[in-house]
Amino acid sequence: MNTIIDTHAHLEEIEDLGSALASAKTAGVEAVIAAGSSYESNKQLLEICKQYKNFKIYTAFGIHPGEVETCRVPEAVEFLEKHIKDAIAIGEIGLDYWYKQARKDGPGRNLQNEFFKKQLELSIKHNKPVVIHSRGAWRACLDMTLETGVKKGIFHWYSGPEDVLKDLLDAGFFISATPSCEYSKEHIRAIEIAPLEKILLETDSPVTYKPESGSYKSEPGDVYRTLKAVARIKNMDEETLAQKTTETAIKFFGLK
Repeated sequence: MNTIIDTHAHLEEIEDLGSALASAKTAGVEAVIAAGSSYESNKQLLEICKQYKNFKIYTAFGIHPGEVETCRVPEAVEFLEKHIKDAIAIGEIGLDYWYKQARKDGPGRNLQNEFFKKQLELSIKHNKPVVIHSRGAWRACLDMTLETGVKKGIFHWYSGPEDVLKDLLDAGFFISATPSCEYSKEHIRAIEIAPLEKILLETDSPVTYKPESGSYKSEPGDVYRTLKAVARIKNMDEETLAQKTTETAIKFFGLK
């Protein structure tokens, strides 16, 4: 059995988390990195870590671009500062210009930019890697990350333009693969281009994926679907891929 790490999941959104973690452990998932997305979800992740001590859970705290319109900014920043020692990364943070309020220049986009920069600066202050959401704002995310001076980051579920992908890889950043690389042409192309040493595996669970075989709501155990899909794309055996990507995750996040 190949042991692997699900490097990005939203555990607080999974309905039967105990069952999902038990299934993942039986399948061979060694650990899960739980990504926060709001002030409330970050708080929930602290409780989840206390409750499920029989499973290795690491936390990343951040405010997702889709949450900045409604988040309590002072409390959110205070939480990040107070609990940064409990996190291995800052995330999920970034920009998303596909949201209606941010499709054009204006207050919605400006708010996303402001909060993304604030969290990037926190990552530098506390020497933490960042987990970046960049949908519809791929170039803007890369530019702002570079301008802020962040050196260590992963562009989560990258499905953007090839020129931005090549630039972010040249800058030393990573990308993650999700189960959508079973069928998404854009995501498959990104995995084809990125070198193996720059790829991590994840589920982004409980996202619902829609392969030809039928849609399903993902759990951390579905990181094995990601593994199998990436192995096909890279034309390599699953055991080697599992070993290499797990080593990459441990090194990237500084796991113990």
